[in-house]
Amino acid sequence: MDKIKRFITCLIPVHVCNFRCMYCYLSHHDNNTVYAGGIKPFATEPKEFVNFFSKERLGGPCYFNLCAAGETMMHPELIDLVYELTKEGHYTDIVTNGTLERKFDELIEKLDDNQKKHLFIKFSFHYLELKKKGMMSKFIGNVNRIKNSGISYTIEITPHDELVPFIDEIKEFSIREFGALPHITVARNEGTDDIALLTKYSREEYYNIWSQFDSALFKFKLSIFNQNRKCDFCYAGLWSLAVDLESGLYSQCYGGDVLGTFKDSNKPIKFRAIGKCRLPHCFNGHAFLACGDIPELETPFYYEERDRQMTTGEHWFKPEVRDFFSSKLSESNEVYNEDQKKKAMRWNKVIRVVCLGGKVKRFIKRLGQK
Repeated sequence: MDKIKRFITCLIPVHVCNFRCMYCYLSHHDNNTVYAGGIKPFATEPKEFVNFFSKERLGGPCYFNLCAAGETMMHPELIDLVYELTKEGHYTDIVTNGTLERKFDELIEKLDDNQKKHLFIKFSFHYLELKKKGMMSKFIGNVNRIKNSGISYTIEITPHDELVPFIDEIKEFSIREFGALPHITVARNEGTDDIALLTKYSREEYYNIWSQFDSALFKFKLSIFNQNRKCDFCYAGLWSLAVDLESGLYSQCYGGDVLGTFKDSNKPIKFRAIGKCRLPHCFNGHAFLACGDIPELETPFYYEERDRQMTTGEHWFKPEVRDFFSSKLSESNEVYNEDQKKKAMRWNKVIRVVCLGGKVKRFIKRLGQK
């Protein structure tokens, strides 16, 4: 059974979307470009990207999350990237609103049976937007396409206040069409300094409203939401990475240091644990923490947050994907002792001071040339 070696979240450079969801995270930013930035090419060809992040160089099979600011599947190189990753033996997912039929057909046709066992589709179920645009039948059809292809999948709703009156309707619809209730994430307001809950309800009311879906994803994500993790030692940067496919840069985490670029496959991959979190809270801890970036923290397995058993007895996750996501990062990596953690933290400080010093020197030099 494959065990996860590293978690690598990838930003796909798509800044356009065929939806206009009122709760979209990107709409909370003043400099929002989600609908104006276009679709940008990858920094390298997909094959070169995977050569850099090969199983051999990473130390084993890894989980690559593929997500864009807009609709991920609009990127013309995405399916080639999925092909190369799964051919290499990595596991990956695609975050999508589930409406682009030809893309799903292309994906299913391109992958062989073994590659399909290394993929799952994360269907974002935008119920009201699908109804408004008359695209619900496309969404259902694409879920069934994936189900019948042998590819794993999950269905997830972003809970927002406008959806509350439709909850009973959604539950009935989901049992009928998908054989199970959707999972529920947690909506966040990125326009606030502390990345707060996006709701008019109190935290207790919010929990009571959305917990009726009995979603392990929602229960865990809300339990850690707004919890500062600065007292824990996090292995992000060592056991996980954040990669920007447009710039070619990879970082420790969303709020971590840039470690290097994947543009040159001859260069070694640089790893350095972030140690102390630099964000208000780990708002995507349902992935980073469930995979095990803080091994001392008790968390569910990632498959528990994504899989459902249907009324037929079948599962959304196929056995291979389910088994892979039943492992933790600590099973395939060295856990530091206290001295190693302190050394890593000191090294982080040294690197940051040196990097800052270099930026200051370059800035002063530019001023002198003006």
